[in-house]
Amino acid sequence: MRSTRTRLVLAAGLVATTAIALSACSSSSSATDDSTPSADLTIGATDLSGVCPSNIVLQTDWNPEAEHGHLYELLGPDPKIDAANKKVSGPLYSGGEYTGVNVEIRSGGPAIGFQSVTSIMYQDPDIMLGYVSTDEQIQNSADFPTTGVFAPLEKSPLMIMWDPATYPDAKTIKDVTSKGAIVRYFADSTYMEYLKEQGIVPEAQADGSYDGTPANFVADAGKAAQQGFASAEPYIYENEVSDWMKPVDFQLINDTGWDYYQSVMAVRTGDLEANADCLKALVPVLQQAEVDYFADPAPVNSLILDLVDQFDTGWVYSQGVADFSVKQMQDLGLVSNGANDTIGDLDEARMSSFFDKAVPILEKIGATPADGLTVDDIYTNEYIDTSIGLPAS
Repeated sequence: MRSTRTRLVLAAGLVATTAIALSACSSSSSATDDSTPSADLTIGATDLSGVCPSNIVLQTDWNPEAEHGHLYELLGPDPKIDAANKKVSGPLYSGGEYTGVNVEIRSGGPAIGFQSVTSIMYQDPDIMLGYVSTDEQIQNSADFPTTGVFAPLEKSPLMIMWDPATYPDAKTIKDVTSKGAIVRYFADSTYMEYLKEQGIVPEAQADGSYDGTPANFVADAGKAAQQGFASAEPYIYENEVSDWMKPVDFQLINDTGWDYYQSVMAVRTGDLEANADCLKALVPVLQQAEVDYFADPAPVNSLILDLVDQFDTGWVYSQGVADFSVKQMQDLGLVSNGANDTIGDLDEARMSSFFDKAVPILEKIGATPADGLTVDDIYTNEYIDTSIGLPAS
């Protein structure tokens, strides 16, 4: 399964129709990582030093972006940026206080040769937690099992978008495909198998040629629908794709019934027991970091823009996209407490329902989940602090 996290590519010179100005804050100096915790800092109310590794390594699934803001919130002042290796590190903070350990946040996507986070986690045992998606967990459960412990996104931002001028009455993907539109998507994306099975996208109208650029969408004047991320592309197409510069409409894949959790923070299942004491202390720190990020995202977004600039992978990310993403994640409920007052827990009924839908679809396309796999094997809420949640709006 090719990762659906592959994002819109708008590198300078890559698409003739695109002109985007990269916005970045003042540059921090590049440095190699130093995993030795800082001896001159006073540990605050949360002390991770007795139960966690001295350097906690976190692997993301893409370049730095606002969807990862909860992780970069963990960094204190003057983090060390290793531009060559596309990572940033420093003392791990919670609520403005040092926790006694360091954190290292590594980029995914081009930084890891577009490999899946799951495969990278199994190549490098130093990685404690990485972003994985529920369908990916099921698919890789036989050879590379992972267990999710914290879900920063309540809904996946993955969407299918279309031109509202071409399809003025469309509210759903099916409305668009019923008018004959093809749907471009990244080949081997599991969600498309579900959409085809449900009759939302007819087989003949599913086009797996999407390459992450806006070129084809612009060239055919919006006659086709296209995969994207609701937390970014609606802004980019309206404001930064020079040959489009108008709105797009969309439906979240989540709202079609393929309601998996995306970018769940997971550990290798075999390491779960050994990391239990650390996770009990760390997961609430991750929860609180997400709450703190959305309370004041501007400082972290400045760091994210700086990282994108220094990492220089050919991907661009503007202040406008970052600001839009924060608001869109909240407005669409991509980030929320879900059905309760707790951030980051995984809903038991939803997980069970998705598991039952996903297994036969994955088996149909040739994936073989682990023998005897149950939904309880791929996640746990054991380390979640139920008292931590986003404030009521």
